[in-house]
Amino acid sequence: MRKLVVLMFTAFVDMVGLVMVLPLLPFYASELGADALMVGLLVSAFSIAQLLSAPFWGRLSDIRGRRPAILTGLLVSAVAYVIFAYAGSLLLLLLSRLVQGFGGGTIGVVQAYVADASEPHERAKGLGWLSAATSLGAVVGPALGSLLVRFYGRSAPGLAAAGLCVAVAIFAWKYLGEARESLTDSDTHTATHPATSGSAIMRVLRSPLEPASRLIWIYAIAIGAFYGTVPVLPLLLADRLAVTETTIGYFIMYLGAMGLVIRSTILGPMVDRLGEIRLCRLGLALLATGLALLWVTFTYPVLFVSLTLMPLGTAFTFPCVTSLLTRAIRKRERGLYLGVQASFGGVSRVAFPIAVGLAMDRLGAGVAYLMAGLLVGASVWLTTALDLPSEG
Repeated sequence: MRKLVVLMFTAFVDMVGLVMVLPLLPFYASELGADALMVGLLVSAFSIAQLLSAPFWGRLSDIRGRRPAILTGLLVSAVAYVIFAYAGSLLLLLLSRLVQGFGGGTIGVVQAYVADASEPHERAKGLGWLSAATSLGAVVGPALGSLLVRFYGRSAPGLAAAGLCVAVAIFAWKYLGEARESLTDSDTHTATHPATSGSAIMRVLRSPLEPASRLIWIYAIAIGAFYGTVPVLPLLLADRLAVTETTIGYFIMYLGAMGLVIRSTILGPMVDRLGEIRLCRLGLALLATGLALLWVTFTYPVLFVSLTLMPLGTAFTFPCVTSLLTRAIRKRERGLYLGVQASFGGVSRVAFPIAVGLAMDRLGAGVAYLMAGLLVGASVWLTTALDLPSEG
């Protein structure tokens, strides 16, 4: 529990830095002459770098330990925020997103750390608490970013985010010990899994109906549909509800607040009551409905319902999928496969913002959100016939 608390604080501060600057990106890019497609490309740049680096970080952490990878990722992110603070061109904005994505490739390492330190039956709850900490960061960060812009200018959020990353890296270096359990094959898994990033990725592509592959595809679809569309949401809200860069942070803050409340209050009891697979299905259905509602969002009440259902769906889906994945793979490859999961999620987060940008430019502001909702709803099929071993 002590390790989890330290990691939760680390994740919280890191998320504050991330979401301080992310809602501002579309406005900064638009001022530099970007259209909706270019905004989508800038949003996707983070995921491009993340998807390329995540399996590397995961495999490295399996060999060298989780702690060094987490600390290095934080310092890389600090460099990215400094670049963002002084970006006076679209090229520098792109560079900042790429560097930040490379540092953000450690997301699978953080999840593997929690899995290492948790009992199997408590794993989804532990991952839920970790995501609750990030949700709290998502509550604080957007409003803080908007306030910093208002009172201290454009460079302030980036510099503040860089400072937070350095501070939390020092904190984690002092208080976050290594959480590795014995990475032997004493688990009950009998399937042979590859030990390299490339072969693990190819296994997911070639055997999409295996349990681990199904879970990774579910994760990729859901995370792309949510995190790949929300960063472009300011353009929809600006067009329909006259939202500006000084107010957008509060809407994103609401998403984070809902995620925090759900993960810290009802996620655990819901896991106990429904089990991870059924709760995952419910989460996908709620997320799909929330996304589709954005298609017909022209008033604040409809927006409120949509922004409530989406974090409810993600809170039920992501911790359960990740926990189930740790049961479908061997312990010694946990970092690798959670990195592969993050990599596939990164591909999805590249594709969705670009597709949303194109759809907004050519089909109208809301059509892409309807399509994303339908795709998430269809992914419920992948949860059928999941046969996972239990860990003893």
